[in-house]
Amino acid sequence: MSAATDNGAVQATVPAGGTRARTPSLRRRMAAFLYEGVLLFGVVFIAGYLWSTLVQQRSGMQQRHGAMGFLFIVLGIYFAWFWTHGGQTLAQKTWFIRVQRADGAALTQARALARYVASWLWLLPGLALATQVPWHDKPGLVTLTVIGYVALYALSSLLHPQRQFWHDAICGTRLVSTQPER
Repeated sequence: MSAATDNGAVQATVPAGGTRARTPSLRRRMAAFLYEGVLLFGVVFIAGYLWSTLVQQRSGMQQRHGAMGFLFIVLGIYFAWFWTHGGQTLAQKTWFIRVQRADGAALTQARALARYVASWLWLLPGLALATQVPWHDKPGLVTLTVIGYVALYALSSLLHPQRQFWHDAICGTRLVSTQPER
């Protein structure tokens, strides 16, 4: 059971506790998504510098697959740690959003890692699509293709009964608002 509020948030009954948990509006979730990207720039920069120093990388093309794997692991650790220690990254704290299990409990390490892997549904299909379109050799159009896919993925959350993203539905997690009632 869910009901929309005036600001676009959706309230849903949490099965275990019987309490109402508000789903943050899509606008707020996307703002947190963008802010998370800004913060991750620093994480990726430092991890990339560490990688290039450790392997004595002289060119961005040298050992790039190893660097991508290393960054994938670093980002996984970043998200899994924050989601299992309070349920919020810094961006989620700023925008009053917390991730929890569908029953309201905190995420386990395994579920946080599963959510991290599933969250790549935001990007990987769009990148795969961009390599298959006739304009794959035009960077601006490729960027628009990926951004268009990400926008469609975000909007598809409006089809979910509780307005959750599909990777959350797959992993049995949900985003809830921690913003105090006004």
